[in-house]
Amino acid sequence: MDSRLKKPGTAVITGASSGLGRIYADRLAKRGYDLLLVARRSELLDGIGQRISARHGVQVRTMVADLGDAKNLEAVAQAVSSDDSITMLVNNAGTATLSPIAKIAQGAAEAMIAVNITALTRLSIAALIAFKARDKGTIINIGSVLGFHTTPLSCVYSGTKSFVLSFTRGLQDEVAGSGVRVQLVLPATTATEIWDVAGVALSTLDQSIVMDPGNCVDAALSGLDQGEAITMPSVNDTSLLTAYDSARTKLYAGSRTGKPACRYAHVA
Repeated sequence: MDSRLKKPGTAVITGASSGLGRIYADRLAKRGYDLLLVARRSELLDGIGQRISARHGVQVRTMVADLGDAKNLEAVAQAVSSDDSITMLVNNAGTATLSPIAKIAQGAAEAMIAVNITALTRLSIAALIAFKARDKGTIINIGSVLGFHTTPLSCVYSGTKSFVLSFTRGLQDEVAGSGVRVQLVLPATTATEIWDVAGVALSTLDQSIVMDPGNCVDAALSGLDQGEAITMPSVNDTSLLTAYDSARTKLYAGSRTGKPACRYAHVA
């Protein structure tokens, strides 16, 4: 049998030049995936692609693109939707600025929205349409525990990751019962370059809560193998997630009355 028929296909990984994206590239290549690596920094991307190809014997293509740029984003979306070999999309690219909103640098909020929300949505849609047509494929969206928690420095970043959480849960409901899988990964504090981008030195954080990025990706892929819809690499007590999910479901159900709550009865 042609050995190419045994390959799991091609995985597209955004933000592949560093951090979790670079590790996803290595781990998926080890599993036999050919790769399409997307990132802004061509000098890093090419080197990573060459090393992974030599190490694991897979085909690695690279695509230099700034996902915050509409034309670049559309070019990547077209690549995802037009290549039948693509069976996985890892929406890993993201950016962060941690700052009080009144002091945030001009354009920083817009950049987070463009990359963390707009790009992830566009690429998810491109992949979903192609995967549903073939009834096969996997989308992995990288969110954050800050998707359900906000600090005084993270209101925009947390807002973008809240979108990733809600959007991905909706995708999961949409593909239920099909051959398409959607995984939501919610890392906590992880030792990647995003802290430099965010303006917070990693060295100033409590090192006991900082996860190695390799451990984070390995845990996320283990969660995928186990069929998890939501993977929280650092959470040992899964009942916490169950309780959170139950509480949000009950809150939604409690809102469906069509009448003001009794505490507002005095309102004219």
